[in-house]
Amino acid sequence: MELETLKEAGLTEGEAKVYLALLKLGQSTTGPIIEESKVANSIIYRILEKLIETGIVSYITKEKTKYFKAENPRKILEYLEEKKQNIEQSKDKIESLMPFLLKMTTEEDTSTFVYEGFKGFQTAFEHYYQKLKKDEEYYSWGVYPIQDEKYHLYWEKDHLRRKKSGIRCKILFNQGTDKEILKNRNSFWGCDARYMPSSIKTPAWFITYKNVTGIFLQSKKPIVVEIINKEIADSFKAYFDDLWNKSKPFKS
Repeated sequence: MELETLKEAGLTEGEAKVYLALLKLGQSTTGPIIEESKVANSIIYRILEKLIETGIVSYITKEKTKYFKAENPRKILEYLEEKKQNIEQSKDKIESLMPFLLKMTTEEDTSTFVYEGFKGFQTAFEHYYQKLKKDEEYYSWGVYPIQDEKYHLYWEKDHLRRKKSGIRCKILFNQGTDKEILKNRNSFWGCDARYMPSSIKTPAWFITYKNVTGIFLQSKKPIVVEIINKEIADSFKAYFDDLWNKSKPFKS
């Protein structure tokens, strides 16, 4: 348990083993440390140097021999606080560079990307925040009637974020979707959710905006295919417009 906790704090497994060994041994040369920690002789000095750099291990020299000692465990809290501050500083530096980095970003006429898993699903979906400005909107249709609860929680969270960004959306749900779901989506600012005018049901659904088209499959292993191409996006938008014009506003 102690080993796993130290690893969660940012130490490697070897560093955690050596630190715990030193807490038990007190002042020690490398031999007993290797025996107690079961760390290979070839990497013991590298690990000790790293622990010394972080301030949680120190050493003294007696008759040309180094003796290492674990510092008070509270030093780990100081190490974590310093690490946190460094992360915040790095974050600030990257944020200041962001306008320059974005200007350097080039986008090919056509690009295709594949995202997998729930995290990949979220990443692909949230790309609309990078493309759309206030009062612009995305268009989605063919949304499957049955979804895991984690998706419903995610949608509610995203709609709140979307509202803050001032981005609108139009969504067509497959027929058979619970009315409470559409009622919920329509309760959010800037969202117009309706039923598809057709009874066609597919496990995949679509989203399009600007030059982006996304094909989402919410299976046990979610997968998203994202296509960056203006002509393709315009074609999908034409399909959406035809379906939207045939749909009716939702009435609870």
